[in-house]
Amino acid sequence: MTFKLPLTALSLFTLFYINAQEIQSPKFGKGLFNLVGQDSSWTMKIGVRMQFLAISNWEEGESNTSNFLVRRARLKFDGFAFSPKLKYKLELGLSNRDISGASKFTSNAPRYILDAVMKWNFYKNFELWFGQTKLPGNRERVISSANLQQVDRSLLNSRFNIDRDLGIQLRHNFNLSENFIVKEIFAVSQGEGRNVTTGNLGGYQFTSRIELLPFGNFTDKGDYKGSDLKRENTPKLALGVSYDYNSNAVKTRSNQGKYMEIDTGFFETNITTLFLDFMFKYKGFSFMGEYANREAKDPFAKNSDGSLTGDVVQVGKGLNLQTGYVFKNNWEISGRYTNIELDKNITGINAQNQYTFGISKFIVGHSLKVQSDISYLEVDNSNNHLIFELQFDIHF
Repeated sequence: MTFKLPLTALSLFTLFYINAQEIQSPKFGKGLFNLVGQDSSWTMKIGVRMQFLAISNWEEGESNTSNFLVRRARLKFDGFAFSPKLKYKLELGLSNRDISGASKFTSNAPRYILDAVMKWNFYKNFELWFGQTKLPGNRERVISSANLQQVDRSLLNSRFNIDRDLGIQLRHNFNLSENFIVKEIFAVSQGEGRNVTTGNLGGYQFTSRIELLPFGNFTDKGDYKGSDLKRENTPKLALGVSYDYNSNAVKTRSNQGKYMEIDTGFFETNITTLFLDFMFKYKGFSFMGEYANREAKDPFAKNSDGSLTGDVVQVGKGLNLQTGYVFKNNWEISGRYTNIELDKNITGINAQNQYTFGISKFIVGHSLKVQSDISYLEVDNSNNHLIFELQFDIHF
């Protein structure tokens, strides 16, 4: 299994190289190669990304722990097929953290595939997406890990995000006025996360999102990139609301978390998740905020006789506020405050507050950067943590 993926990737690359009419090497950060078919009926851009992370964690009353790791290592392919109106994206994860999570539900195989999605612009401003990709949940999750303002996403994201799933998405946008843009997304997915191969145990997942951009589009899709590297000349604001309903969900965090197994199979309950978020940018200053709330019809997993299994849905709420300023020399200072309040009566988890201060140097935008941050994690009635992270990111 170890050698199959690299050999397959090499074979595909060789095939594309031989048959492509044109191979362009774009500037750094815009992909390794741009391939164009002989009849210009297809294109493919190939990209590579790596993140190297050093982390140290001090816990009150405990010894310090630290480690170095390849946080992410990924291959990305995108372009169009047959017509520019039919686009595709394939992203593969190669690091241990990228492919972790093998289980009987993924055929006990590493989860290499992150995105495998087709995007069909079938009519005017309407697009139909089908395949596996990120659901239209919280803004911070949809922002690529290559374009984050700090080393990693917040605790709100790790507790509440709905990540990737397999299904279809309908996307549309229109203008209310010359500058006021409205974007709508509706998705139907399997409801159990990415790379699931063993059926659909519960119901289906329905996600809807609406975004308002009263001052027009951000430069270079900056509403989904951390930091104001483009130094917006005029104020830009994006407001978003997402609502997710997972019917007969079988996992503790909607389509994420662990499966809730009981004596007769799997416990099913309806889970809803609400996200509110915004992004503001102006002349190097950025400010992003998110609120999340998760509820369940019955959060306690029960056996057929009514006895509790110990598994519970992670219901509760979270708030994340994050800001930063990019100086003209492309150094940035940033700050983040995150509050997590899961329902302790149900989950038994104490409230958490995390305060993060970050310093980043953007050498070639997000494509080549060094980021560091230090966080203080405050846990009610438990040990507090001090966490330092240093990360190098390179993106071809």
